[in-house]
Amino acid sequence: MIKHVLGEFKKFVMRGNVIDMAVGIIIGGAFTKIVNSMVADILMPPLGLLLGKVDFSNWFIVLKQGATEGPYASLSAAQAAGATTLNIGNCLNSIISFLIVAACIFFLIKMINKLNAPKQEAPAPVTTKKCPYCCSEIALEATRCPQCTSEIK
Repeated sequence: MIKHVLGEFKKFVMRGNVIDMAVGIIIGGAFTKIVNSMVADILMPPLGLLLGKVDFSNWFIVLKQGATEGPYASLSAAQAAGATTLNIGNCLNSIISFLIVAACIFFLIKMINKLNAPKQEAPAPVTTKKCPYCCSEIALEATRCPQCTSEIK
């Protein structure tokens, strides 16, 4: 019984699509770290400058004061005081991260599809034409139709 279950489990794990999925999850996790760094370290600082030196990670609304009364200088200070906060900046960072990941995946898939697209062969050169009298196919160089013997100009 145990050998049978272990055999089925081994067969399940060794299927190609399970391994492909595992590789995709691992690469996705690494890719997420890159994108998060790109958002936090590259995109958000200039965007914050454009919007008046706003730091999105500290963009929050206090819903309930903590043990010490606000205003709080940062989100971490509000959380340390036990305040209940609505973290708009973190949500905005997540939305921007998602959009960047989606765009990267879109362009990556588009590039892969372009690389994997079947190459279209050039059309074969035209070697025949139709006889204007009987509509049969004749050689391009023919001066007379072999079917109706009409002279072709």
